Amino acid sequence: MHPTNELVLASSNPGKIREFGQLFADLGLRVRPQSDFGVVDVEETGLTFVENALLKAREASRISGLPALADDSGLEVDALAGKPGIYSARYAGEPKSDERNNAKLLEELAEITGKARSGRYWCALVYLRHADDPVPLMVQRSWEGQILEAPLGEGGFGYDPLFWLPELGKSVAQLDAEEKNRLSHRGRALLAMATALRDALAR
Repeated sequence: MHPTNELVLASSNPGKIREFGQLFADLGLRVRPQSDFGVVDVEETGLTFVENALLKAREASRISGLPALADDSGLEVDALAGKPGIYSARYAGEPKSDERNNAKLLEELAEITGKARSGRYWCALVYLRHADDPVPLMVQRSWEGQILEAPLGEGGFGYDPLFWLPELGKSVAQLDAEEKNRLSHRGRALLAMATALRDALAR
């Protein structure tokens, strides 16, 4: 473990920094954003969420000299053979736009109805002790749902207004932040990673 008990988060997203920071504080770990070290977003050339998370974590650790944590996440739709997948954030091209991504998804699913509109969010989390760590800690969690035919709800981001949770009778964009963090792919992946790290640090 790094002597300062700090780790770098391979993200500059304020929401992620706050969310990760709160969860790992009880492990005695201070989460610092990669922007503290001048790390810029690495090109995501991997073919899986795990590969992209590894790329991000490795770059952040290499530049900062700290252990690094990174996540990569996205939406997998069954009727589209897993698309948008790793391209979720840029599904409609650059510059990134949630609105255009959602519009493209609805267009591609225009002929698909009912339960055939099934899909899931995925989150892959990776922790590296150092940039050349040969045994990174890796966690993946999913969140099952269906794709609506029109946006519903004002909260969340990304595909949340289109992601319907049948068991709750709500879209993700209709959940409050606490409920979303408890149920979501990212929230559950974070809890699993915190458990794995607690075990690793206790050895």
